Amino acid sequence: MHELSIAQAIVAIAARNADGRTVRRVELRVGHLRQVVPAALEFAWQLLTEGSALEGAELAIEAVPARGRCRGCGAETTVPDFPLRCGRCGGLDLEIVAGEELLVDALELDDNEALTTEGVTHGD
Repeated sequence: MHELSIAQAIVAIAARNADGRTVRRVELRVGHLRQVVPAALEFAWQLLTEGSALEGAELAIEAVPARGRCRGCGAETTVPDFPLRCGRCGGLDLEIVAGEELLVDALELDDNEALTTEGVTHGD
C-alpha cells in the first residue's frame, strides 16, 4: 500500500510547515495517473496522525483528472481511462498536461492563516 508512504510524506510536510501551529486542514491535489486510492490514503492519514499534533486535522483530497495534448491534432482533452487516447482523433501520441500531480496545496492553521506550500510533491 503506497498510500502509507504518501501519508507519511504529507504528515512530514504539514508538521514542518505548520511550525508548531495546530493544523486544521490539509488540502491535497492528487492526479488520476498517480493511482492513489483516496479511502486508503485517508485511512493511512488517520492512522499516522492519531495521538500526534496533527490528530483531528482534515485531509481534503481534490482529484485532478488526466488531461493530454495530442501531438497529432493539437487537441487538449480529458483522458479518463487507459490507454491514454486523444478524445478528438483517437491518437495515442499525447503529452500529459495534468493528472500526475501529488501536491500539498495548502494548510489551514489554527490561527486561520493559510500557508501554501506550492511545489512540494511526493515522488518527483
